[in-house]
Amino acid sequence: MAPLPASRLVAYGLLGFPLAALNLPLYVYLPPFYAQDLGLGLGAVGAVLFAARLLDVITDPLIGEASDRLPTRFGRRRPWLVAACPVLVVSSWMLFVPGGAATLAGLFVWTCIAYLAWTAMILPYTALGAELSPDHHERSRITGTREGFVILGILFAAALPSVLGLDAEAATGRVLEALAVSMAVLVPLALLALLLRVPEPAPEPEAELHFVTGLKVAFANRAFLRLVGAYLLNGIANGLPATLFLLFVGHVIERPDLGGPLLLAYFLAGVIAIPGWLWLSRRIGKHRAWSAAMLWASLAFVPLLGPGDVLPFFLICVLSGLSLGADLALPASMQADVVDLDWARSGRRRTGLFFALWSMATKLSFALAVGIAFPVLDLIGFQAGGGSGKGALLGLAVLYGLLPVAIKLLATAVVWNFPLGEASHADTLRRIRRRDAVPAGDPQS
Repeated sequence: MAPLPASRLVAYGLLGFPLAALNLPLYVYLPPFYAQDLGLGLGAVGAVLFAARLLDVITDPLIGEASDRLPTRFGRRRPWLVAACPVLVVSSWMLFVPGGAATLAGLFVWTCIAYLAWTAMILPYTALGAELSPDHHERSRITGTREGFVILGILFAAALPSVLGLDAEAATGRVLEALAVSMAVLVPLALLALLLRVPEPAPEPEAELHFVTGLKVAFANRAFLRLVGAYLLNGIANGLPATLFLLFVGHVIERPDLGGPLLLAYFLAGVIAIPGWLWLSRRIGKHRAWSAAMLWASLAFVPLLGPGDVLPFFLICVLSGLSLGADLALPASMQADVVDLDWARSGRRRTGLFFALWSMATKLSFALAVGIAFPVLDLIGFQAGGGSGKGALLGLAVLYGLLPVAIKLLATAVVWNFPLGEASHADTLRRIRRRDAVPAGDPQS
């Protein structure tokens, strides 16, 4: 099958830029901003964000299934993107620029709305990417392009404090306000490029499948369970340092002014490494390349540093950041292959539902990261405003680095012998074509 034109790839991937730039603050800037700057407390903010994320998880399969089942003259995926865009922009503004006295109730309500809008955009968006090509390696090219823009969006959000001459920890509120203004412009523009340049493939004829029955079929898919299990574990391992990054830089390294540049180095290394991981995946398989990336990150991560250890920490950021490109591009490409396996078994191409379940794992992993990190820090006596003892700082270092390494090693073990490779995926596509070529009612069907 001919590869997608570069212009179409760019138009598709571009929306990942502002969505990522909006998503990074939710995990890196927002928790310490509400807990420390607005004085709502680490434990309380962690509990509220965890509760909001759990509620958000419930909506994922419903929206994913709805985007599979509600075709319109404009397609199945694109109407969701258009409807969710203004809601996401407004709710993000209310979160990033709370105004007046911030409350836990306000944080909870606007977080829930923002998460819902995010779900209504990201699920159809990723499902559309999986449907643009059935080719095993072209899917990695599509996801690699999208996730390259995702990392560029993260870089934008990470670099903004330095561009504005702000201390990412001391002036978090101003950073969030600048991001809110930027995204109010960039999200609609990127969406417009996608609508104008990326046609949505027509859905294939599908068998009827009840939602509950469909979920049972999905969870009987062992390849999916194995992949999503590894992805959940790796998400927790990535979510812990993401959530604690600014606290680690400010309180352990004691250089809060370098939070932005260090984040920039981490994500820049990730985007530079994407072509290399795609190259490796073509030679040893997607799952082995992803496993290699997780092992590399585990070897590179040495968190037991102290005040002023800027250069060693910079090297850790760069070396561990190299694995980020694989974390973003390869599992999503593997997920698209898993959807085809379900399609062969169920008779329905339920891309939206499967990416909804995938999104649930993503959200649950970050919810667990926040739900673990902040209450534990509160329990060991960590003081976000300063004055923490050595034991509390050591606990922060363990949560930031040692625990994620242990979890990544477990994720690697889960996915190491993943059963769906290039040859088995090609066989799955042949089964689908043979079945669809047999007329309904034919004795061979």
